Amino acid sequence: MSIEIKVPPVGESITEVVLSRWVKNDGDAVEMDEIIAELESDKATFELTAEQAGTLKVVAAEGDTLAIGAVVCSIEDGGANPAKTKQDAAPSSAEEKPVVNGDQLVSPVAEKSGDTYATGTPSPSAGKILAEKGVDAAAVQGSGVDGRITKEDALKAEKSEAKPASASAKSASSPLVAPIGAVAGSRNERRQRMSPLRKTVAKRLVTVKNETAMLTTFNEVNMKPIMDLRSKYKEQFKEKHGVGLGFMSFFTKAVCEALKEFPAVNARIDGEEFVYNDFADISIAVSAPKGLVVPVIRNAESMSLAQIEKAVIELATKARDSKLTIEEMTGGTFTITNGGVFGSMMSTPIINAPQSAILGMHNIIERPIAEKGEVVIRPMMYVALSYDHRIIDGRESVGFLVRVKQLLEDPARMLLGI
Repeated sequence: MSIEIKVPPVGESITEVVLSRWVKNDGDAVEMDEIIAELESDKATFELTAEQAGTLKVVAAEGDTLAIGAVVCSIEDGGANPAKTKQDAAPSSAEEKPVVNGDQLVSPVAEKSGDTYATGTPSPSAGKILAEKGVDAAAVQGSGVDGRITKEDALKAEKSEAKPASASAKSASSPLVAPIGAVAGSRNERRQRMSPLRKTVAKRLVTVKNETAMLTTFNEVNMKPIMDLRSKYKEQFKEKHGVGLGFMSFFTKAVCEALKEFPAVNARIDGEEFVYNDFADISIAVSAPKGLVVPVIRNAESMSLAQIEKAVIELATKARDSKLTIEEMTGGTFTITNGGVFGSMMSTPIINAPQSAILGMHNIIERPIAEKGEVVIRPMMYVALSYDHRIIDGRESVGFLVRVKQLLEDPARMLLGI
């Protein structure tokens, strides 16, 4: 008896997914609940598991767009394909699963060389990262057991390490994936299919620009008080709470306090109504391997600096590992984005719909400013608030940003709630 494995419902607003990667090959023996493939929606990546033990029969191909409920594969009773040897059919451990090499799925046994088949072979997560970077696994030195390429090795690998692909590898690869390596001075073009996440981001950004009356107001913040506070207490803070004291927690705390005074900045438009929130779910823009994602810190207004720091670290780690759930990226009321980590001095961030405002942080630069009639050097940061003028007036937007500036330049106010 065989059963069909279909695309499961993965979210209320998601109608289709892309089959991004087969973890197991056609004809492989699979165990109950073993991961056999990865599905990617416009919001997150999901793992598809076997619903019974048996032999995998692939129906859909990598890169296919599948509707919810569509058949991905089937699993037949019994062991591996009889045409295969026992060794070829089923890996002897979880560490021997098929992995990605470039854009092709290959069996670790087929790559067996040297002292052990694991030498130079990436783990499934490492193979995925290398494929996204366009790095040839053969060019990466593995630090794992028996020379296996670990996830950390893949994260450290640079594209410059890639070697030109052989003619046979090029012919076997997808025409939508660029060949690895390029001859200096060449004028080759390469095409790559947009991921569901990138397509959704592109669509939403254009929609926001076209359907909102977006404006941006700027200010600057003297970061010296916060930097002095961090320098004085960072060791004690880390010893007590187990996390470092970063800038994001101060900005999140300041935003939450300012939102209480300017509720329109924390509201949204729904049809012909304004929807005001008496809570602050703060979305934090994070750069992930597949693009920008915006996980949410729930009820940030009731959290301490330590709790905010822990939440930021947890969400950023999940984003880096593509482990964020749809629930963790849905329902924010206000967004904070930090272009300063990439060196941005000033920008106009785009609103994260259906929210009505977003705060942009930038890099900290020592600049001369006038202070009590004297010119002094201070670590300054430009901040930008983009907002929807349909719901937020100029008085509210400027007042909100000034309040954030006041709280950051006198953090004692923030900590004391005054």
